[in-house]
Amino acid sequence: MKDLKSRMATGAAWLILFRVIERSIGVVSTLILARLLIPADFGLVALATSIYGALEIMSSFSFDLVLIQNQQAERRHYDTAWTFNVIFGVANGVILVALASPAAAFFLEPRLEAIIYFVALAAFLDGLSNIGTVAFQKDLELHKEVTFSLARKLTGFVVTLILAFWLRSYWALVAGILSSTIVKVILSYWLHPYRPKLCLTASRELFHFSRWLLLNGILIFLNYRGIDFVIGKMAGPQAVGLYSVAHEISNLPTTDLVWPIARAVFPGYSKLAGDRPALRATFLQVVSLIALITIPAGIGIGLVAEPLVLVMLGEKWGDAVALLQVLAIYGVVRALHNPPGSIYLALGKPRVIFNLQVLHLAIGVPLLIWLMGACGLIGAPLAILAALAVTMPTNYVWLMRELDLPFSGVAEALWRPLTATALMCVTGIWLQWVWPSSGGLAQSFMRLMVLVIAGATVYVTAILAFWWAARCPDGAESRLLALVKTRFGKTGPH
Repeated sequence: MKDLKSRMATGAAWLILFRVIERSIGVVSTLILARLLIPADFGLVALATSIYGALEIMSSFSFDLVLIQNQQAERRHYDTAWTFNVIFGVANGVILVALASPAAAFFLEPRLEAIIYFVALAAFLDGLSNIGTVAFQKDLELHKEVTFSLARKLTGFVVTLILAFWLRSYWALVAGILSSTIVKVILSYWLHPYRPKLCLTASRELFHFSRWLLLNGILIFLNYRGIDFVIGKMAGPQAVGLYSVAHEISNLPTTDLVWPIARAVFPGYSKLAGDRPALRATFLQVVSLIALITIPAGIGIGLVAEPLVLVMLGEKWGDAVALLQVLAIYGVVRALHNPPGSIYLALGKPRVIFNLQVLHLAIGVPLLIWLMGACGLIGAPLAILAALAVTMPTNYVWLMRELDLPFSGVAEALWRPLTATALMCVTGIWLQWVWPSSGGLAQSFMRLMVLVIAGATVYVTAILAFWWAARCPDGAESRLLALVKTRFGKTGPH
């Protein structure tokens, strides 16, 4: 048990490291590309990838999760999963080619057709990836997963930036997607010795569990990516570009941090599925760590949205400020909403996730159409935030029943980060009141730095004071402090 927790923690650390590096690359890329390209360029590519994403979700049975959850998976399971991935990749590529012209006509954007042809090629190639790399996650050898993922990310980054400087066009983004996919396929066979073969003998066993993952994937896509279609039809590529970039920036420290933690702990949750007390204790440790980091980081981005946009993106992205403020709150709520999903999958109950996604969709779609019609683009993030505000409490009621988890356990994991973040907000609002924006890049940069340093200082001081007042309980704070002491100890004098 102790060894498993250690491996889970090590795996999470590797994936968090990767995510930090990946998002740092993304931030640098966004900083440069936002000044070389215009919002409509981002919007065109976002529409094309959303169409591909819709097809991918329709054919995605999440076989990787099935193989991880099934502790007795054999070669025939892996070969069958790979065979279906190849079939789906070919089908997605063909369908995208067929949809290219109709999609361009639907969005009244002729440039979209050629972009979709190249995305179709990426879809076909992606289906050929080696299924053996699933073992990196299943065996908690996540340093290999980091190497694999980072290499393809860096390739797309370099190609995109070089072509952006040269072409000053959305084609740079398209080339980055295609080159990243090619590197992914090549590396998947280079880094793992497994060589898949065509096989369909394990179809029934894979589909028995994964049919719910397919339905969940479709609903998740509709809830989180389907919004691009609505914005694109109602407001055009310019609005899609503003929304997609604001969403990416606002979610940097929240859902993007939860993703590696969820991937790292899911194999461990699957091994602990038969031990509810251990599973409950491990979940509380995970969610307390997520809350400690994501709540202040996400809310902090909303607080500094105005100088952040001016410094990072430039004045032509000024309309993204209000979007960023709402999406930052949404990112925090989503970061706290997602962790129970890994528990449901580990317990073999993906239907719970399906029910939650249905609830979110039933609330979010009508609100999205109504609020965008009444309020314009800002109505989009308001709609999904309102839907999640209803879905999240339902999610935790379900979780508490599954794990026999008292509300006091969840409250204990959340109250210190929430209270410390509230104090940070008061400080940030006061500073912006006494030091109003006067425009200019240098002034905005100074305001941004002061707000970040002041907010971080208040939050860290408050969280440590609350932890000390609670008599230093064993939790996220103690683990982070122990990690800091260990690191300083290693670098100190011998």
